[in-house]
Amino acid sequence: MPLLELRDIAKRFGPTVALDGVSLSLNQGEVLALIGENGAGKSTLMNILSGALRKDAGEMRLDGQAYAPASPVEARARGIALIHQELSLCPHLSVAENILLGTERARLGWFDWQGARRQALDVLESFHHPEIRPDRLVAELSAPARQVVEICRAIAARARLVLMDEPTSSLQREDVERLFTLINRLKASGTAIIYISHFLEEVRQVADRFTVLRDGRSVAAGEMAGVTNDALIAQMVGRTIEQLFAERHHHGAGEVILEARDLSAPPGLKSASFELRRGEIFGIAGLMGSGRSELVRALYGLDALNSGTLAIKQQPVALRSAATARLRRGLGYLSEDRKGEGLALALSVADNTTMTRMQACARRWGWLDLSRQKQQVAGLIAQLKIKARAPQQPARTLSGGNQQKVAVARLLHQDAEVLLLDEPTRGIDIGSKAQIYENIARLADAGKAVLMVSSYLPELFGLADRLAVMSRGKLSVVRPIDEWTPESVMKIAIGDG
Repeated sequence: MPLLELRDIAKRFGPTVALDGVSLSLNQGEVLALIGENGAGKSTLMNILSGALRKDAGEMRLDGQAYAPASPVEARARGIALIHQELSLCPHLSVAENILLGTERARLGWFDWQGARRQALDVLESFHHPEIRPDRLVAELSAPARQVVEICRAIAARARLVLMDEPTSSLQREDVERLFTLINRLKASGTAIIYISHFLEEVRQVADRFTVLRDGRSVAAGEMAGVTNDALIAQMVGRTIEQLFAERHHHGAGEVILEARDLSAPPGLKSASFELRRGEIFGIAGLMGSGRSELVRALYGLDALNSGTLAIKQQPVALRSAATARLRRGLGYLSEDRKGEGLALALSVADNTTMTRMQACARRWGWLDLSRQKQQVAGLIAQLKIKARAPQQPARTLSGGNQQKVAVARLLHQDAEVLLLDEPTRGIDIGSKAQIYENIARLADAGKAVLMVSSYLPELFGLADRLAVMSRGKLSVVRPIDEWTPESVMKIAIGDG
């Protein structure tokens, strides 16, 4: 008898259909990969299973018994724990308190701190993360460390079914390997796992079977060993992997538009020199913590440069000039943290798209022309295939992939001459990636200069004209992309080049 059975699950949010007939089954000690584009309904389904949402129709059975949790507390009591894609920790509490939240033990009515510390240490042993101590506040941790705490909280619940929604999105390589080892250990103990990831190579490492969601429906299922990546992609988005990267029209790079010499912003950025030309895509690879994001932030003026020289169109830039000054000189920036600083989630899609160039949709005397703004944004929504009901829809109500497209739409609307892209496709589905790749290539073909940081080597090799690697705060020599291999990139990235 399956541990979990779902039949024809449906969920609507007003006129929006999130789920329209999802069926799947899961056995004890099995990992099921749930695959699909952003907006396909994966996170909605996880929220229903974890008790955060109620289904509108369909049947759920756990251990053969009807299952319809009224709250996350009830779901946890039935043995189901969710690792959220968007972290749900309490920053003002300690690591131990977050890990044991909702399952705290007391002695004589007082919180058993020593017992909590021992429990937290038992779970944290799986990762051996140097930044994490049971008594340290979560607010003091980096994003990758917080992701580890989120995972540990689910593991500490001793759940029979663990729902993992993009659990590796912020993890470093060594933590990903530790998570996979932990998943194998959980499988061996009989724990079942539903695993969501946009990285097919990652899914293949851990999953036994798969279910594909498209537009809120389950459209394919089977054994991972019996399906190719091409077949999975075709089920998800109707295109093969060969069609993922847009065809580039290489006309030869133009004039140097951005020049950096010996830039430093300790401790993250120690030394970086390069030239960026019109019409090219310059890729920067590197492991998390290598200084690649610090370089992009320093170029845009979000972090102060300590030394070196920077010039835009052969005109020097003051090392400590503000981001607003660099924006006026034609620089555009896409942050790797779309929720923390990339978008104003409470504002509409229209306001997020136009905020860096409001004058383009303003009347005389500075008044905003709402009809002009709506018209301009509607065109970008169509171009990027953003799934939004209207330009006035709040950005927070969109899926992660569509939020990322809004951030890209802002750069298109800004009409920046230099685009600084930090992980432009992090955490989004293959279909959305293909659309963003297409627009990046189109911008370069139109004469824009693109600097793209990515930890996903296939997209760098698929798009970049030239490439350099960040390692321990230092940027390597820049070389044409055909002079690199994935192996040579990783050799430098790990400090062995």
